[in-house]
Amino acid sequence: MVTPPDPLDRLPRDLTSAEQDVVVAANAFGLELFGRLVTEQSEENVFFSPLSAYFALGMTANGAVGETLGEMRAVLQQTGLSEEEANEAYRGLLELMLGLDPAVEFSIANAIWHREGLPVLAEFVATSAETFDATVDGVDFAAPESVDAINAWVSQKTRGRIEKIVDDPGELLDTVMFLVNAIYFKGTWQLQFDPDRTRTDQFALLDGATADVEMMRQSDIEILRHHASEAFEAAELLYGRGAFAMTILLPPEGTSPAEFLADVDATTWSAWVDALEETSSVTEVELPKFRLEWEKTLNDDLAGMGMPLAFGDGADFSRIAPAGEGFFISEVKQKAFVEVNEEGTVAAAVTGVNMADSARPTFRVDRPFVFAIRERFSGTLLFLGQVVNPAAG
Repeated sequence: MVTPPDPLDRLPRDLTSAEQDVVVAANAFGLELFGRLVTEQSEENVFFSPLSAYFALGMTANGAVGETLGEMRAVLQQTGLSEEEANEAYRGLLELMLGLDPAVEFSIANAIWHREGLPVLAEFVATSAETFDATVDGVDFAAPESVDAINAWVSQKTRGRIEKIVDDPGELLDTVMFLVNAIYFKGTWQLQFDPDRTRTDQFALLDGATADVEMMRQSDIEILRHHASEAFEAAELLYGRGAFAMTILLPPEGTSPAEFLADVDATTWSAWVDALEETSSVTEVELPKFRLEWEKTLNDDLAGMGMPLAFGDGADFSRIAPAGEGFFISEVKQKAFVEVNEEGTVAAAVTGVNMADSARPTFRVDRPFVFAIRERFSGTLLFLGQVVNPAAG
């Protein structure tokens, strides 16, 4: 048996009161958003990073004003903290988590790109750099090389697991600012699964059918943090020196994950985790190998959680730039990746916040229209047409 590395049993320092509050807030935000996602996609795999979304929106909120800021801070569960306390907590948590476990590779990176020539306010730049260690650069969003540079940054920060956050260069044509967070995690199981014991097995699906999966097996476990009750069964598998873990929760048979998570909040989650106890009665773990790629635009989910102003003409981000009163969030998109095998887990996520300028009116031809080709000076009509379906030819 491989001897596990010396375990970690605490942080290098105690969390401040504000850091504790932000952890609770971030978890509450993540669980509420997760509940919405699994309800919407109840029959699909879902994998996302609440922390990536929380950091990306936190950077964005530092540019918001008035009701827009109030809504965003309420959704981020930060109404009991001052902005200064929240930013100090972001910074502190960032420093604590990076390098916490030398046996685990974990990184968080933030970057902001803005339209070239946009007079971004110095205070916003300074806060972004000091709080989130974010780089801030001006680019020409219409230039393909700018999109390539953004996607290259994303690929680098996720070790190639997520190749791009901008799928089509046209996505950024109306962008005034693009704020991005990237998270990467690579952890080796403290007690690894033996690949020779992995076998094809059955996995029960929601509709009663079964699917073939590659089931990993880990035996001769001396101590496992575990809980079993009528409400749920759970276990915790450690990575590296124990600072990071995978907590697996099994709802009762016949209960879907969406039903199980219907009323979950930060208090419930804490109770579930607290229920885990070290036991020697469970000596084997069976876990399927899996690999997931997931992406979603989160606008409707975040608006439904209580921040609709940020996505419309009434938004006010005037702490970003003098013209920021006309800025709004046009899209919050996350892409995520996870692979679990006998060795451990690799996971990555990128959240992009795309901001546009409502002060720039757009002539958008998105319904049936009439058109003419004419000689402009004499007014002679050369051609007239009606288009009801451009795809019909």
